[in-house]
Amino acid sequence: MLRDYFPHWDVPVNRHPDQPIAPDERLPWGQTIAMGMQHVVAMFGATVIAPLIMGFDPNVAILMSGVGTLLFFVIVGGRVPSYLGSSFAFIGSVVAVTGYAGHGINPSLPVALGGIIVCGILYSLIGLLVMAVGTRWIERVMPPVVTGAVVSVLGLNLAGVAVKGISTNLFDGLFALVTIVLITAVAVRAKGLSQRLMLLLGVFAAYVLYAIVTNGLGFGRQIDFSVVANAAWIGLPKFSSPTFSSHAALMMAPIAIILVAENLGHVKAVGAITGRNLDGYAGRAFLGDGLATMLSGAVGGTGVTTYAENIGVMAVTKIYSSLTFVVAALVAILLGFSPKFGALILTIPAAIMGGVSVVVFGLIAVAGVRIWINHHVDLSSNSNLIVGATIFILGTGDFTLKFFGFSLGGIGTATFGGIALHAIACALTREKTEPVAEVHPDEHVIHSL
Repeated sequence: MLRDYFPHWDVPVNRHPDQPIAPDERLPWGQTIAMGMQHVVAMFGATVIAPLIMGFDPNVAILMSGVGTLLFFVIVGGRVPSYLGSSFAFIGSVVAVTGYAGHGINPSLPVALGGIIVCGILYSLIGLLVMAVGTRWIERVMPPVVTGAVVSVLGLNLAGVAVKGISTNLFDGLFALVTIVLITAVAVRAKGLSQRLMLLLGVFAAYVLYAIVTNGLGFGRQIDFSVVANAAWIGLPKFSSPTFSSHAALMMAPIAIILVAENLGHVKAVGAITGRNLDGYAGRAFLGDGLATMLSGAVGGTGVTTYAENIGVMAVTKIYSSLTFVVAALVAILLGFSPKFGALILTIPAAIMGGVSVVVFGLIAVAGVRIWINHHVDLSSNSNLIVGATIFILGTGDFTLKFFGFSLGGIGTATFGGIALHAIACALTREKTEPVAEVHPDEHVIHSL
């Protein structure tokens, strides 16, 4: 029974080099290791940058991304090739719950970790439900008009934080803008995998330029490289323990809905590029991702999710073997046990992180709009307009509900309110199909929208 749980990963013989490698196949071990290293590079940028924006220890984050990927691999039986990296969906809630200022280790990290675990629990429960009944109910309860608007709100809710972070002084403000220009240049001019690594390459270019301007020419605050020199090559990362609060739990729980929509999209995307119907593994994918998020939050890591960057690498290389992600996970774990690596990451100046934050938060907001476009959301529909508009304003304005000692922040009210409003609109639409008294367009205010 256990032998049939995992694929056999045979090496294909007498096959043209351009033919794809299926998830249950593999390349020779040397090539498999090389491909795994390439997937580490693909996930590296976002997996390191996301924890820095939230004030998490990058060593713990990358270590738990590797551990989470291995856990995911086991839960799905090696049938869904995917890497779990730091999720950007948590950034807004983490910043809101902790009041993080944007540089260094987050002093309120334990509170955020508790919320991440609660989100992981809800996510896992949804996974178990999907394993029992399938995924059709998800698409009914959380249609693209809702998920797209909520994703946009995750970015827009952080606009003030990003701008405040680059407004402390003139030098930092100007260099944040330079960072944005460099990231833009990579995004526009680079090709292939380099383009997918626009954040990583943009930060690297900005870092080098910043060192020249500050350490070399004497402008601004210099980078202190002594912490890197004094750090050990091998050692344990700084784990943290969670604390639980109702406020953090209510702020983080709605993120499970975003992760479900995101992960379902990734499962379908991987199925499309591999030519395999993987919908039957969606529930196990949710469960694996949820358990990995809980485990990560329990020791000080970020919430995790499947990565589009790695899906892009598979699409380009046509190598879909799930074993390459085992290699990638093991490499990430090794990096997590290198304090020198973490010390180097923490030397990235606040000005550069401010510029990255502007780009990242903006990309999150635009990603929501892209969901609308990709799913052809009909904005001539009054119900779609009102649902989307309500989610935008409740979330961006951070509308908070307080009841029975609990506090539900803007992202939560926007998410649950949008789901409820969409359900009401659908019920009213069904009623509208029944014979009703004729209403003149001029008397129907909504009609004018």
